[in-house]
Order: sequence, then structure tokens, then C-alpha cells
Amino acid sequence: MRLTTLGGSAAGVGTGQGCSGYLVETANTRMVMDLGPDTLLELRKHVDFRALDGIVISHLHLDHVLDLFALRFALKYNPRPAARPTPLFLPPGGFAFMQKAANLFVTDDEDASDYFSVYDMSEYDPDGSVSIGDFTLTFQRTAHVIPCWSIRMHSTDDSGDLFYTADTGTDADLSGIASGASVVLSEAAAASGADQTKIHALHLTPEQAATIARDAGATHLVLTHMWEENDPTGAVEAARSMFDGRITVAMPGVSLSW
Repeated sequence: MRLTTLGGSAAGVGTGQGCSGYLVETANTRMVMDLGPDTLLELRKHVDFRALDGIVISHLHLDHVLDLFALRFALKYNPRPAARPTPLFLPPGGFAFMQKAANLFVTDDEDASDYFSVYDMSEYDPDGSVSIGDFTLTFQRTAHVIPCWSIRMHSTDDSGDLFYTADTGTDADLSGIASGASVVLSEAAAASGADQTKIHALHLTPEQAATIARDAGATHLVLTHMWEENDPTGAVEAARSMFDGRITVAMPGVSLSW
């Protein structure tokens, strides 16, 4: 399995990267988790955006979905012969969200009901699973200001699972779905020492992200969804106090394979 960061900034883009977006690949499958602002630019550097086997969205905040709309135009005006719509797996409420977006963006000569025809859209059942090529995805509700789901990815090559926290505070119990994952991709938007009364249902500190990775038995922690103003280098040092495995900061183009 291979993970490539498309963007690892928190809610606003940084000076050198966009927000949440991750390309995950095997030899046979290419899929994306979240596609926030400025992530399509990085995606195009690594794969043909028309050849994705699927896109899955953790939640419907702008910093996780905005480039779905940019990708819509790229797919519409640059189709491949006999191209199939790109499978897009949305969280519950996704259909209504996308229809509102269509109504907002549609021009007079377009049909809002057909605006996102470049996508084969479906809403996933968080209590079930989603299959995308070599991958099987399962979900667990997080603790965030809107409904959000963490994602566990298992590959048919049994190379070791990837667990993505998505956006969450410590009120979520993610221990079960994270357990045994080889790589934990965890948000760490809250600075070390943040007021716990304000972030317990919002975001994690680097130490809390590291605790999830440690308790899961992971060998590698990827810290993401961080403000550059919160000193990512310092975040790594803070995480090391709780986790003695490998730690990587998510930056555009940074890849790891296992």
C-alpha cells in the first residue's frame, strides 16, 4: 500500500500546501480520501485524475471537499473515450449537500440535476463497508462539530491497514477501529496544551494523535491537518513523548509505502 499526501493543512490552506487530501494506491487501485482546497493540483502530479477508482469523503466541511468542484470541471472538459463516471462515496447527507452545491453553481444553460454527472455518487452506510478495487473501507463516527467518520482501509495484499482519524476530538472512542493498523494518519490541528474543554469534540493535539497510534500498535504515525502557525516540527517532538515509532508530517508529495 502506498499513501501520498495531497494536502495536510488544517481548515485554511498554508503557504505551501492545501487542506486535507490523500492518495492511496496498490498496484491495481488508486483512490483518494478527502479532496480539500488546492489538493487537485497535487493529485495531478501523481496520477491521471480521470483514472481514479474512487473518492471517499469523511465529512462535508469545506476543507475536505472543495476540490470536488474543481475536479468536476477537469473531468467534464477533459473526458477520456468511453470514460465511466468517477465513483464518489459521500457520508450520510452527501446527496443533499451536492444538490445544494449544484443549485448554487449551475448556469442558465445547465441542468442542476445533471451537474455532477461526472461522478457516480452514493452515500455510504457507516455501519457497513465500501469496496474500492483492492480496498475495503470501514467507518467509525468521530467527535466533531458536524457528523464525521474515521476510515479504516484494508488491502487485499494484506500489507497492513491504514487508519485515518479524519477530524475528531477525544470524545470519540476510536480504539476499536484503529487497533492493529500499521499506519495511523491522524489529525493534530490543536496545539499542545490546548484547552481540553474547547477541543474534546473538535480536534486532537499531537500528543493525543500519538496516543491513538501507540494504543493501536502502529509502526508509523502521519500527523496531518495542522496549522503551520502551530509549528509542525514542534508537533513531532510533542508526539514523540507518546509514540516511539516513525513519525512523518503530512506535506504535499510526501509518500510512504508498506
